[in-house]
Amino acid sequence: MSHEQLKRTALNNAHRQLGARMIDFGGWDMPVTYAGTIDEHMAVRTGAGLFDVSHMGEIEVRGAQALALVQHITTNDASKLQIGQAQYAGLTTPQGTFVDDLLVHKLSDEHYFLCVNASNTDKDFQWIVDNTKEFDAEVENTSGKYTQIALQGPRALEILQPFTNVDLGAIKYYWFANGTIDGVPAIIARTGYTGEDGFELYIDPNASEQIWNGLLEAGKPVGIQPCGLAARNTLRLEAKMALYGNDIDDTTTVYEADLAWIVKLNKGDFIGRDALARQKEQGLTRKLVGFEMIERGIGRDHYPILIAGQQVSQVSSGSPAPYLKKNIGLAYLPMSHVAIGSQFQIDVRGKLTAAQVVATPFYKRSA
Repeated sequence: MSHEQLKRTALNNAHRQLGARMIDFGGWDMPVTYAGTIDEHMAVRTGAGLFDVSHMGEIEVRGAQALALVQHITTNDASKLQIGQAQYAGLTTPQGTFVDDLLVHKLSDEHYFLCVNASNTDKDFQWIVDNTKEFDAEVENTSGKYTQIALQGPRALEILQPFTNVDLGAIKYYWFANGTIDGVPAIIARTGYTGEDGFELYIDPNASEQIWNGLLEAGKPVGIQPCGLAARNTLRLEAKMALYGNDIDDTTTVYEADLAWIVKLNKGDFIGRDALARQKEQGLTRKLVGFEMIERGIGRDHYPILIAGQQVSQVSSGSPAPYLKKNIGLAYLPMSHVAIGSQFQIDVRGKLTAAQVVATPFYKRSA
């Protein structure tokens, strides 16, 4: 796709002014790095980082049967949500595999706000529409109405608080509030994809540069960095957060992805429930695990994985972990090798290199 055809977020010019290196990411012209991935990663772990994640999709569900519709298409139990609360869930096929993973926010009893992956937005919207025709609810793709900015890191709250009257400290993890940021109406969610504390802000695209530049300026004393997709990837990997297209897709079930905690079989019927119930009863043949390299080498995405000389799978996500100073990754392994300490080999550019299964998340912030 030529540069002209790429979709751009409202912050495209801001990224270019900051000297970002831009790439085509799922049809979007997005910043991959500014100062360098390691600097950006470390800023988020120790201070704060600011991400433009406006390429993510927003789909809203409204109506008398909004909850019933959300329950039908997702694996988690949205009936447990209070107004102002969010949950992570799977959007599943009848086979119990992923159409996508998403965040479900309850705005009111008849209004739910779904945040989905950028490259899947159109597919997800169509899937939801096709599977909910019998519900008394409206489904709308509202992605164009929002800029999404993520302010992440241990200093995020102190940077953001002067911009809003909302008591940010009172918002618990995976809860959100409606308020204003610098006078601009915003959904302020205490969520993120980095393993750190922080906030994801949904605002009017016309206010994007005002908020982005204001936060960068306010965060200077604590070393805030604008962060690109590369640091977002290494941060989420250290926190063992799955990436659609790498670690989960329509060939991997929610149980295989080690996400049993987002499957609520007892909530009633939902798309994929029968397949997941059957798999739970019969047992898994493979599972997503975390590993670290025990010999020199980096097990990168798609590198072959071998056990006893036979290829069994491939690395789904793998890279150096800047904060942990280890080479880590995720992969699907047969159940015989998912126990912590199990060893296997990765073909690192023609050299068989040892790795072992470790406990995850690799990184967990101190509360």
